Amino acid sequence: QVQLVESGGGLVQPGGSLRLSCAASGFSFSNYFMSWVRQAPGKGLEWVSDIKNNGDETYYTDSVKGRFTISRDNAKNTLYLQMNSLRPEDTAVYYCASCVGHWGQGTQVTVSS
Repeated sequence: QVQLVESGGGLVQPGGSLRLSCAASGFSFSNYFMSWVRQAPGKGLEWVSDIKNNGDETYYTDSVKGRFTISRDNAKNTLYLQMNSLRPEDTAVYYCASCVGHWGQGTQVTVSS
């Protein structure tokens, strides 16, 4: 069956970095756009970033441009999100998702001193 499993979240101080991973299985990962979406405490879902199926185009919400980098390794069926210069407002559960509606269970990122 389809699975998306995120990892790499945790507690980090402001200005720090984290790298999220999303391991995909059960579908043709390399055929699909993939996304990172987050949900801050008490708020709705917020789209963060997209990457084209072959990785040659990426898109970001304005608040993370220049700080976050999305990438993928189609040989490993894995999506990544490198997050630098983290801010308290980046605190959220981060989900990976495919463009056809597959979602992971999420990984918690907490940015706090």
